[in-house]
Amino acid sequence: MHAQLFDDDFAARPPRILAPGAVLVPDFLTLEQQRFLVERFREWAAGPVPARAARVGEHPMSVRTVCLGWHWRPGGYSRAAVDVNGQRVLPVPEWLVQLGRTALAAAEAVPNPADAAGNGLPTGTANGYAPDAVLANFYDAAASMGMHQDRDEPDLAPVVSVSLGDRCLFRFGNSETRNRPYQDIELSSGDLFVFGGPARLAYHGVVRVFPGTAPTGLGLDSGRINLTLRQTGLSDRERITP
Repeated sequence: MHAQLFDDDFAARPPRILAPGAVLVPDFLTLEQQRFLVERFREWAAGPVPARAARVGEHPMSVRTVCLGWHWRPGGYSRAAVDVNGQRVLPVPEWLVQLGRTALAAAEAVPNPADAAGNGLPTGTANGYAPDAVLANFYDAAASMGMHQDRDEPDLAPVVSVSLGDRCLFRFGNSETRNRPYQDIELSSGDLFVFGGPARLAYHGVVRVFPGTAPTGLGLDSGRINLTLRQTGLSDRERITP
């Protein structure tokens, strides 16, 4: 009888809705899938545009970013990395687009037991989801990211985010201010976080990284990788540049 208290589901972390439109799906990726993404990150970071610390004003971010599809810098997007080496970034591979749709469908399926009408993401959004920009961020042990909004995209389709490597303390707030109310949650390797709808412009950030917490066999000795998939709504004629 007592063995049932400590069965395989003992340490399970169930999916949950943090706010209307904001959904956490723990352990979304298998270890094999995580390893694959770590290997792809190393390939992307090798060029043609290497990972770099974007500058906010005169100050470089502590996070290093490599982009696919569209090159992001604070305030806008462009096809070429005009603030790095002028090279065009790699395209978003089709398998990564499909990963975004699968992830969004998983988030849509999470029920909210406190709200029979549903408080998560609208169902059916995943079918037409076509992320055309990916920001792959690397956090070392000292890196963090201040509270900010993802508002450089004309299309406010949901943002899909997956975590790899060390755990982090993630802060998810409201759409009006960087200050409270906000929630602090830990994101582990393989976790999925999606925010869209009323939560699409919520302020969010990474408070700290917990070194040495990555799963064994991941192929990432230290640090955290975060992939964020976005559907920008941009075309080459309508690109935004600061």
